[in-house]
This record gives sequence, C-alpha cells and structure tokens, in this order.
Amino acid sequence: MSHTVVAELVSNVYQVVAEVGQRVGPSDTLVILESMKMEIPVLAEVTGVVREVAVRVGDVISEGDVIAVIDNAAAGAG
Repeated sequence: MSHTVVAELVSNVYQVVAEVGQRVGPSDTLVILESMKMEIPVLAEVTGVVREVAVRVGDVISEGDVIAVIDNAAAGAG
C-alpha cells in the first residue's frame, strides 16, 4: 500500500531531504517548502520506504501536487 504526500499550499521547493529508498517514520522531514519567506517542513505521516520524490529544488508547486510517495505495505509495527 502506498501513501501519497501532497502539497497543502502554493510554494517553492527549498530543499529535498528524503531520498528514494530511504526508510522514514512519522515526523521525518521529506522536503522543506518556502512560502512568503517562511520555511515549511513537509513531514512523513506514516512509516515506510520512500518510493518516489516527485519534486526538485526550485520547483513551484500548487495545492494538491504530489510531493512524495511512501510505500508502507511492509512497514510492520514501525
């Protein structure tokens, strides 16, 4: 099963922290967005393995755009 992380606001991608294949848990930072001169971390909400990072530094994203996909099928008890 996959969990899709989407943008909640229009912003710029300031930094990509997570990498494909990286194991993440709830509250791990995936990317940092910039909007109105504020840095906004986007956190994983589930335990799993990052299968896709759909953004790059400098991208302008809109509400609802996919940021990352986390495979949590084999996450276990975490």
